[in-house]
Amino acid sequence: MKLLTTVLLILSLESAPAVFAEQSAAQRSGSSYKPGRLWDNKTPDFRGIWQVRDTAYVNIEGHSGGKGIAPAKSIIVDPPNGKIPYTAEALAKRQENYKSRMTADPSIKCYQSGVPRATYAATPLQIIQSPGNFVIVYQENHAFRYFYPEPRPHFRGADWWMGDTRYHWEGDTLVTSVSALTDKLWLDQAGNYFSLDVNVHERYTMTGPDTLQYEATIEDPKVYTRPWTIRTVLHRVKDAGARLIEDECLEDENGIHRHISPYDPKNLLKNDYRRWRIADAVSKNKK
Repeated sequence: MKLLTTVLLILSLESAPAVFAEQSAAQRSGSSYKPGRLWDNKTPDFRGIWQVRDTAYVNIEGHSGGKGIAPAKSIIVDPPNGKIPYTAEALAKRQENYKSRMTADPSIKCYQSGVPRATYAATPLQIIQSPGNFVIVYQENHAFRYFYPEPRPHFRGADWWMGDTRYHWEGDTLVTSVSALTDKLWLDQAGNYFSLDVNVHERYTMTGPDTLQYEATIEDPKVYTRPWTIRTVLHRVKDAGARLIEDECLEDENGIHRHISPYDPKNLLKNDYRRWRIADAVSKNKK
């Protein structure tokens, strides 16, 4: 609730003018769908709760599934072979990441998923808009992103888990440029990664009333031999009463924070409340 309250306060500020390019997004995305508009009768309305329905979060290059997880095809559309164009040195590091993936993946330690991974995570996200403002709140690890209008320059010398995002509109497509991402991020559970020099260019296009196409082109000359592109589809969550739930973590015996179900009796919040009550009782007795 505190996170959503903060986001809504941001959106209540005076709107900054969004830049609408003349180029038609329909030509780029292949979609002729015209989404509804916000109350300014100009800005495409992307509001809602969205979620992917595949398991690309396991490995964006595709995987065979297992242990209750459905297989998935590669979501890489360029290069056509569906593989990340690593340099030879970077590929060796990726293979080392894969070997240690069960313990090294930063996401399972409750670090934020970053960009673009948070979009195709196994949990939903919520888009909140007003004219001139665009925010995405992710269920995964309490993350959120505020999209700044493009004329404002990127922050330099920063390395954030969710990066620094600038955006503009090309017709009905929202186009972003994301930089200042930390090199501690992974792209999936298989250990695919990038460096501090990465730049991500995203495109969000509604292809129907309940489908949102997501495309991201990733550039990083230190790790890849060329830019490459992923594409997936998010579906509107239409269940009655749908909302984002609290995604909590619990510190284990080794001091590592790990995801925990809100229904687990060891849930961090329940333990904290119990400890506070005991501490208060001890304090009162001393008085």
